[in-house]
Amino acid sequence: MTDLMDTYIENRHLVQPNHANSYDMAHGGNVMKWMDVDGALSAMRFAGQTCVTARMDQVNFVQPVPVGETVLVRSYAYDAGRTSVRVRLKAFRENPQTGETELTTESYFVYVAIDDDHEPSPVPEITTNTADGERLREEALAGEEELPNGT
Repeated sequence: MTDLMDTYIENRHLVQPNHANSYDMAHGGNVMKWMDVDGALSAMRFAGQTCVTARMDQVNFVQPVPVGETVLVRSYAYDAGRTSVRVRLKAFRENPQTGETELTTESYFVYVAIDDDHEPSPVPEITTNTADGERLREEALAGEEELPNGT
């Protein structure tokens, strides 16, 4: 079994002009791509095998991220099915000089583990062995319940 905290990842992506829309802010598609890649890394760390994106639940864009700042993505696996892994993702705008952050985007993604033949493959159970892990899991599950259609 894999502990939730073993799947916790923080990645930073510098927003450069080629990532921007016509307002010199990070293009939403780039933010989603970064979240997807980082979420897949959490899912693969959990499953111990390749995982592919199955679903994104309600991606909410709250704030823009201007060119020159970084997008800080935090992701972790918090639940699992037979072959699926549920990952909580939050992105923040981060000032690279001060480290000051502000939530910009959040979502829940589902990934499916696949074997060498590209067939769905079983995943282990997730555990939480720390207070931080339990808090993150509870926050993710509670937030899932607030989605309009549930997940």
